[in-house]
Amino acid sequence: MTQSQQPPSPGPLSPTEQRNPRSAGLDDLDTLGVLQVMNDEDHAVLAAVRAALPQLAELVDIAAERMRRGGTVHYFGAGTSGRLGVLDASELLPTFNLEPGRVVGHIAGGQAALVNAVENAEDSTGDGRRAAGKLGPDDVAIGIAASGSTPYVRGALEAAGEVGAHTVLISNNPAAPVAEAAADHILLDTGPEVVTGSTRLKAGTAQKLTLNGFSTALMIALGRTWRNLMVSVVATNDKLRERTVRILCEAADLSDAAARELLEDCDGELKTALVVSFTSVTPQAAAKHLADSDGSVKAAIAAVSAESGRETS
Repeated sequence: MTQSQQPPSPGPLSPTEQRNPRSAGLDDLDTLGVLQVMNDEDHAVLAAVRAALPQLAELVDIAAERMRRGGTVHYFGAGTSGRLGVLDASELLPTFNLEPGRVVGHIAGGQAALVNAVENAEDSTGDGRRAAGKLGPDDVAIGIAASGSTPYVRGALEAAGEVGAHTVLISNNPAAPVAEAAADHILLDTGPEVVTGSTRLKAGTAQKLTLNGFSTALMIALGRTWRNLMVSVVATNDKLRERTVRILCEAADLSDAAARELLEDCDGELKTALVVSFTSVTPQAAAKHLADSDGSVKAAIAAVSAESGRETS
């Protein structure tokens, strides 16, 4: 791969920029009719994401392996795509107690572009290269671009690839020009938008679902859940503290009073309380097993069981 000095010459028009014949008479419809057309078109989103799941699963496995050895994941995008990447990354700390800097969202134009359009920001390959400038060989760079032609994304993927990071483009264009700058291209083939070129609609919805799936499956692979419970939640307010009590009651079949007492003994740490409740070790021992198991409740419980088996054999 070589650095792009100029934006690539335009190729065939991306499907996301083409007119949709099924919404040609949109402004002749009443409000319910408009919403029905939009809803009909949204059915294509689920099919597009479903078709991409095998590639997405491979990406999760690659990212999990790299994160286990200290790597990080970075999203790069502009406009709607960039905002979705930043949103997905920012929600992982409160939901899964993921340390800052492990999954990072980058948007062309910087923080100001989250709420306002920053003119020409997406057209700079140099800005994309600079945004990816600190990536290394254990990292993962994910470019998000509906048209698959965003120069900012191209620059980021090229720079990341040059240092050995794993690079992936997520786009809604089968002929995405930027795909040549990535090791893999995850296509979300949602077709033309209801409002021509408005990729905040089907393309954006498909990207949001894909990022939801990627990051959630990644957190599960890294042991940030237990069964289907949000055991890594950061209890920073009364609502979330009550949620930890409910989770412990449900998971360990405890009464409300017993769950609260156990959480108090474990300094409010839900995962420690879970390990104690299923193994009867002390909170201190449970915390150590969790630390040795990279915070995975499942792995910590298995480690306690294996240790007990050795002691009794």
